[in-house]
Amino acid sequence: MTALQDVSPWQSYGRLVKASGLVLEASGLRLPVGASCIVEAGDLRIEAEVVGFSGDRLFLMPLSDAYGLEAGARVVPVEALGQHTPTFGKAYLRAASAEDKGRQVPVGEGLLGRVLDGVGQPLDGKGKLDIERMVSLTTKPFNPMERAPVRQVLDVGVRAINAMLTVGQGQRLGLFAGSGVGKSVLLGMMARYTAADRVVVGLIGERGREVKDFIENILGEVGLRRSVVVAAPADAPPLMRLHGASYATRLAEYFRDQGHNVLLIMDSLTRYAMAQREIALAIGEPPATKGYPPSVFAKLPRLVERAGNGSPDSGSITAFYTVLSEGDDQQDPIADSARAILDGHFVLTRQLADQGHYPAIDIEQSISRVMTDIIQPEELQQVRQFKYLYSRYQRNRDLINVGAYVRGSDPILDRAMALIPSMDAFLRQDIHQQENYLSARAHLAALYKQMV
Repeated sequence: MTALQDVSPWQSYGRLVKASGLVLEASGLRLPVGASCIVEAGDLRIEAEVVGFSGDRLFLMPLSDAYGLEAGARVVPVEALGQHTPTFGKAYLRAASAEDKGRQVPVGEGLLGRVLDGVGQPLDGKGKLDIERMVSLTTKPFNPMERAPVRQVLDVGVRAINAMLTVGQGQRLGLFAGSGVGKSVLLGMMARYTAADRVVVGLIGERGREVKDFIENILGEVGLRRSVVVAAPADAPPLMRLHGASYATRLAEYFRDQGHNVLLIMDSLTRYAMAQREIALAIGEPPATKGYPPSVFAKLPRLVERAGNGSPDSGSITAFYTVLSEGDDQQDPIADSARAILDGHFVLTRQLADQGHYPAIDIEQSISRVMTDIIQPEELQQVRQFKYLYSRYQRNRDLINVGAYVRGSDPILDRAMALIPSMDAFLRQDIHQQENYLSARAHLAALYKQMV
């Protein structure tokens, strides 16, 4: 038999020797991390990807259910199957150029209005995809000195955000929330109302029911026309969930390179981190912080840094990532890590949601870190005065409610008490209501006249 080192890795095959939990182990192949394989057992063919190795053993992670595999199943590199593979075809072939290696996924304007899985296969039953080209799922890190700065306001159509937490084109922000406080509804509002050329939605690790509900009832037909939705629900294998987040980002990068201003919505960054945790623990990486291995905290900034402004002559990616706060704990390790690498965060609280206050954005805990660079000084003064009075009332709310505060004791608190109904109304907005940036600013300016 020819020695393994004398055999081209794309012309050999190996055998499945072990299946333990989420990981398959194969021997007889020499493949790099990230290479794709087909595991064949009779008529069963399952795609898997190399996620690690130890000596002559490869660790494979399947992209679908591995039920039915048995010891001794053939493991064939996708590249060895050629372009005539009926099931997988060209979408999974390694690119010929050295600059564009790895898993190939479809991109193009023809994908607008479509719902795809984590590797670019259609889920919506609308037939064959209109593909312009195939590109690598991953890209090289962007040179920070080549990025255009965030200088232009982005209208998201939500009054509280436009006026109080102004977003800039190319900013990366987090929506920090527990379950059931309206984050998906807020994302849908921004997807419909944001002044963006293209919208890419990544539904990563969410319940399968919520995928269809988000597309039909929250995003809507109008929002879907200019959007591409990538869905990798909770029952998808962890590797598919990882690829789903990368694919959504890759689509946004493609549209940005075409000169478009892109809105990237990812729900959620926490599920992405959990998928990486599942993979890392399965191949033996030790846990570090509350069960999360170190690779999780290395992957998060790599994903987030792919969004943002491109070079001055290209477009932009404004990204919103939802971050699930387990038990409404804002010090959750993923929430804490995300807060450090994002350009701002909006905190949605259960207390406001329980009061019927939607969107349930707590403006005291929320911040947009680029707002001071993109709005005028007088507008910033209006925001600060609003927050000052609003916070003054919230700090004394319990005293006021039990009647322990006597009017006239604090003139500033008296003014806040008189204005709080108008301030609350300003921060609330119906899901079907849109308010553009200029209208929100005018609304705040009118309210400011009553504050001073």
